[in-house]
Amino acid sequence: MSRLPEFDPDSLTEAQQRVYEKIAAGPRGGVRGPFAPLLLCPEVADGVQQVGAWLRFEGSLSGDLRELAILITARVWSAQYEWYAHAPIAEKEGLDPTIMAAVAERREPDFNTEAEATVYAYCQELHGDHRVSDATYGQAVAEFGEAGVMELTALCGHYTTVAMTLNVFGIEPPEGERPLPD
Repeated sequence: MSRLPEFDPDSLTEAQQRVYEKIAAGPRGGVRGPFAPLLLCPEVADGVQQVGAWLRFEGSLSGDLRELAILITARVWSAQYEWYAHAPIAEKEGLDPTIMAAVAERREPDFNTEAEATVYAYCQELHGDHRVSDATYGQAVAEFGEAGVMELTALCGHYTTVAMTLNVFGIEPPEGERPLPD
């Protein structure tokens, strides 16, 4: 249950309104999910939305790999809204639904590509150990280059911020939607 009152775009401050309009006019096409609580601090909301927009719409990782990293992060944090929002995007981007199901069930998937296995190993180590082994780092650099590894790291960090925001403020999927088991 949300810890915030019903979101009212008509009651925003000037700074909040400026960021709200930027988000609504951008590639997301609307203000939902983590953005109501983020707008409590418009400067943070603006920075978060800019980083997220770049990672999601301009980054170098393919959509299926990007969404795999996001879904792993959502699962680590049991962020129901994050999974609800990104599972359909992941499927549209070509991520195998059996991989998504395995991540949701907290088990290692059978991968179709080495790149998927690399993203999974990298994200699991980063979230679980708070660092990445030399072997996994080397594998990720070989697969994505150093800039791609930085992007993958930023994806995990950014969507951790999103997951934390969603969980702290009780932002849940619509009624009847609970995509992740507890």
